[in-house]
Amino acid sequence: MSLPESNSLHTALAGIFAHVPFATLEQNVDRALQTITARLDCDGVFVLSHTASQPGVTPRNIYLRPSVARGGQVRYWPLARMPWFRHQMREPRLINLADIGSLPAAASQEKHFLREWKVKSLLVLPPVSFGETHIALGAVQCEHTREWSAGFIDTLTNAAVLIGAVTELTRVAQALMISERKYQELFNQLPLACGLVDRRNKVRLLNNIARQNLPLSDGQDLMSLVRPEEGSMLLDTLQVVRDGVLKQAWCEISVKASVMAQQWFKVSFSPMADESGNLLMLMDDVSEQHRLADELSFHANYDALTGLPNRSHFEAMLDKLLKEEQESPVCVAFLDLDQFQVINNVSGHQAGDKLLCQVALRLKQLVRKGDTVARLGGDEFAILMHYCNEDTAKIIAQRICTQLFEHEFCWEHRRHSVSVSMGVASLDADITDIYSIMSRADAACRVAKDQGRNGWHIYCATDPKMSRFYTEMTASVDIIEALQQDHFQLNYQLIEPLARDEGGLHMEILLRLVRDNGEMLSPAIFLPAAERYNLASRVDRWVLDNLLRWGSQHIHVWRELDMVSVNLSATSLGDPEFMAWLEMRLMTEPDLVDKLCVEITETAAVSQLEQAQALIELLRPLGCKLALDDFGSGFSSFAYLKLLDVDFVKIDGQFVVNLCENKSDQAIVNAICQLGRDMDFDVIAEFVESIDIGKRLRDLGVDYGQGYAIGKPTPLATLQSGKRSVWLKD
Repeated sequence: MSLPESNSLHTALAGIFAHVPFATLEQNVDRALQTITARLDCDGVFVLSHTASQPGVTPRNIYLRPSVARGGQVRYWPLARMPWFRHQMREPRLINLADIGSLPAAASQEKHFLREWKVKSLLVLPPVSFGETHIALGAVQCEHTREWSAGFIDTLTNAAVLIGAVTELTRVAQALMISERKYQELFNQLPLACGLVDRRNKVRLLNNIARQNLPLSDGQDLMSLVRPEEGSMLLDTLQVVRDGVLKQAWCEISVKASVMAQQWFKVSFSPMADESGNLLMLMDDVSEQHRLADELSFHANYDALTGLPNRSHFEAMLDKLLKEEQESPVCVAFLDLDQFQVINNVSGHQAGDKLLCQVALRLKQLVRKGDTVARLGGDEFAILMHYCNEDTAKIIAQRICTQLFEHEFCWEHRRHSVSVSMGVASLDADITDIYSIMSRADAACRVAKDQGRNGWHIYCATDPKMSRFYTEMTASVDIIEALQQDHFQLNYQLIEPLARDEGGLHMEILLRLVRDNGEMLSPAIFLPAAERYNLASRVDRWVLDNLLRWGSQHIHVWRELDMVSVNLSATSLGDPEFMAWLEMRLMTEPDLVDKLCVEITETAAVSQLEQAQALIELLRPLGCKLALDDFGSGFSSFAYLKLLDVDFVKIDGQFVVNLCENKSDQAIVNAICQLGRDMDFDVIAEFVESIDIGKRLRDLGVDYGQGYAIGKPTPLATLQSGKRSVWLKD
């Protein structure tokens, strides 16, 4: 076949496959085979194919001239399924048979099939390959035998190349289209809002979630979503991804969803695999997290009941103020509602909460603009007054006290009077921490209360009463630090039998506080401070826990002891949580508790009689003893003794120090001893400062003595033996 004819066939085939829709590929292959048959003047042309997904040779399209088509065209030819032909195709080669009679005996099935179709000559080209597509073209002659010329073979080969290339391109296009469709389906089904952003920051594609939930539309400028002040942050995030600094970057932006509402989104960007410069955008609605964060921030900084700043927020503002250069005077005020507990007890806590809200509102109205009112907790409030010297503070304090005193609080037809005690301290240059200024204001508030309530007081460092209150407040800080860092120290003081012969020591455990500089803080300072600032139960827990731990570690000494007394504060007595802890702690030490004696003051026992009786009921089954301390210093009523089943009564030291000279003291001590004999409790006398006092106490019938003449407080860690040596000898 000449070259022009070959080019003509190529042009005709190219026209058939130009702009071919995917759905008509097979039909166009059929048309191409018909054209090849006509141009090459043979009786038929067929296609054999092989793909990665279809191993082996597969007969595909075939075209036969109508004159040899036996009444109609067939779509598939089963020749490639026959054994000899399949074997030949496993090693691709040219099959050129001018006469099928030359087929070997092994091809009997093929020869029979071809004769049925009246095929005289057969030509099958070696396959051509494009990507995953492998096809071979074949030709048949039916009316007579034919020699297949080299030109015919070359032209048919060129046609096979064209058909193979078109088939591979179609396969690739179809695969891309399927992949694109899957990508689109996956993109739309993602549970996150997704979109594409082009180089100009325009939104080009959004998935279903994004269309439903985002205030975005196709073609919208992404920067139009955010406020101008957030625009630079969003642009920076886009740029670090486009510049390749990060593979993924994100930021949080706020979007105004409606007139009042505002949504927060976490927007992340990642580069696309293509070179278009598009970025994949993911948007996650984090409005709820921001709402919760705002709510947590409010609860962390503001009082939930009154809406005022809470203690931590007030302290933070004060701390910030201390770190700044103060060019104008500042005052801090502490306020405490007088007799607030009465309202709670009489009308209930709901009434108390209502009063606190009313007081909070009135305080905000009574202070100046710019001043800060805070609720520190309970019925305590604080005021931070800027540009305020002491003279101005006095005017404000007087106005607050007067106005609140005139405020009537009614609850369920019951009227309650309202008043406050107020302390004011100025922020002087010598103050370096917030606790100093707050302690001063609190001390001034306590002085106002002691002066009769419903009044105010300005802090003055030279006032002795103020100094004592201030010392107690600073001691509370020492107590907290001592609890955290084990700065407390257990001491013991001997309690000596005056007329008995006992083998083991009887002693009282005393507490000492050692500061960082080694200085001992007096119990007369830190114990009242512990009571005042609700730290007493924590201190009592530390004492009991460490005492029992020492007893477990020195069990041989503990077993030699006769009695170990330990003090319990009135605050602990009324603390259900502490009492529950005490019961559990004592139950875990069955080998130690029978030597314990718990001491409570007469004032605590009488003022909390039910709690004292509950303590006795707790201690008796465990084998512990109970002592009534400071007897005679409080209510001095013997009537309470019959309600309390105590083992020991300790006579207050004021009746002992002058015992040898004062007959009244002797009469009181004698009466208590007689009461002890009648009611079956032992009597202990404190402040035994001399042997003469010890002998006089023995003569009056006192059972035990305690004081510096017998033994001074000594660190418990130094105790090596629990055996007693006689102190008072004739």
